[in-house]
Amino acid sequence: MRAFRLVSIVEAVSFLVLLLVAMPLKYLAEIPAAVSIVGPIHGILWIAYVALVLVVRAPLRWDGKRTVLALIASVLPVAPFFVERKWTTPAEPVGLGK
Repeated sequence: MRAFRLVSIVEAVSFLVLLLVAMPLKYLAEIPAAVSIVGPIHGILWIAYVALVLVVRAPLRWDGKRTVLALIASVLPVAPFFVERKWTTPAEPVGLGK
């Protein structure tokens, strides 16, 4: 679980760095090396995030809908922060609780 939380945060930060730092450097300052460096790092972190979503879904008792939403979160710049903060505690079984 700890690995998933860490990768969620780092993947989201890497996405923001790619979008807000590396891409402007590439297109506005004509420094394509920024994307060449940050892009693969973000790609590896994205793959790790997706793999860990599939690993943690059972221990967290995520249903299919929550799992798909967590996977969709991987392509939205700040959504992994939400997943890490709000969904890393086990979901209550349907029909129980409040």
